[in-house]
Amino acid sequence: MALVVQKYGGTSVADIKRIENVARRVIKTKQAGNDVIVVLSAMAGETDRLINLAHQAAADPDSREYDALISTGEQVTVTLLSMVLNRLGYKARSFLSFQIKINTDRAHKKARITKVDTRKMREELKKGSVLVVAGFQGVDEENDITTLGRGGSDTSAVALAAALKADLCEIFTDVDGVYTTDPNIYDKARRLERISYDEMLEMARAGAKVLQPRSVEMAKKYEVPIYVKSSFSDEGGTLVTKEDKEMEKEVVSGVTYDRDQAKITVINVPDRPGIAARLFTPLAEHNIMVDMIIQNVSVDGFTDLTFTVSRKDVKQAAVLVQEAANDIGAARVEIDDSVAKVSIIGVGMVSHSGVAAKMFTILAKEGINIEMISTSEIKISCVVKAKYTELAVMVLHDAFELEK
Repeated sequence: MALVVQKYGGTSVADIKRIENVARRVIKTKQAGNDVIVVLSAMAGETDRLINLAHQAAADPDSREYDALISTGEQVTVTLLSMVLNRLGYKARSFLSFQIKINTDRAHKKARITKVDTRKMREELKKGSVLVVAGFQGVDEENDITTLGRGGSDTSAVALAAALKADLCEIFTDVDGVYTTDPNIYDKARRLERISYDEMLEMARAGAKVLQPRSVEMAKKYEVPIYVKSSFSDEGGTLVTKEDKEMEKEVVSGVTYDRDQAKITVINVPDRPGIAARLFTPLAEHNIMVDMIIQNVSVDGFTDLTFTVSRKDVKQAAVLVQEAANDIGAARVEIDDSVAKVSIIGVGMVSHSGVAAKMFTILAKEGINIEMISTSEIKISCVVKAKYTELAVMVLHDAFELEK
């Protein structure tokens, strides 16, 4: 008997008919002799609807109340699925985060899981129950509801799988696996049978929407195998697992893009120790993630500093950076939200030279100017004008022959 954690996204539970489809999948897994824990997102569009209500109620809603509101979507889906499973003759119980407990820090809207109490879940599993758990949410030390950020249900599922030492974590979504690029942009995209944790993590960070980056980080740390599958088909699937020799043959495994980018440039920054810390500390204190950072060569004791943040955070970031810029005596702050990030990822880059040169040459041939560059051992990212996103993805996909 294996312990399987299954997570279903919003499109998989969009209405009762789809929830019944999820129930059939859960039953099939249960009939195979497995213990099953199901983690659910809210119905498709429901979280956005709740967020809109919050901003109608207040321009800047209190973060505690905001989390209490937007976490309610998952309460609806877990209870509905439990009702359907019980109707079909399978004992099921729904649980919210405070009932099991999924403990987090106090960073509302972007909370991080600190501990999962497994006692209640183990008791229910011994009774033969299917556990249906609300994803995306946790509870802090004050027993206030917190949320884990968009896509947080993936993290919930992996956290439960890690805490309970599950044999497999299945992530069901509206696509049948991880592709070499977004098939909605390029019809030559190819589904990958397997992908390493490191590659998947870089793809998720670089804009691939299949898995949330924090969930992949956790899966790697606790060696939780993830199987990405479609909830609408029995075909396909991609296993996210430890790197093996076969994976190392691929120089580039995928091309990703991220339009959720905004570029902030601080002009004429005094070039002395501690200045960068004074610029970035306020952003960290407000849980604003900074992605790429470039600092120019110092001229006459001054430099320019450019970095990227999410477009969702750019208004708040601009205010904080402007305040810091005024304090340190910088000339001005410039904002550009018409950019996107395009990346190539592959474990094979570690042992192959010339990959970056090839990428830059291909983009140059298409007249695509590179505004920022960031690299790791297995990833190269370029910031370009957003209007060139699709073109950049397609020409890079062709150049590295990812359709083969």
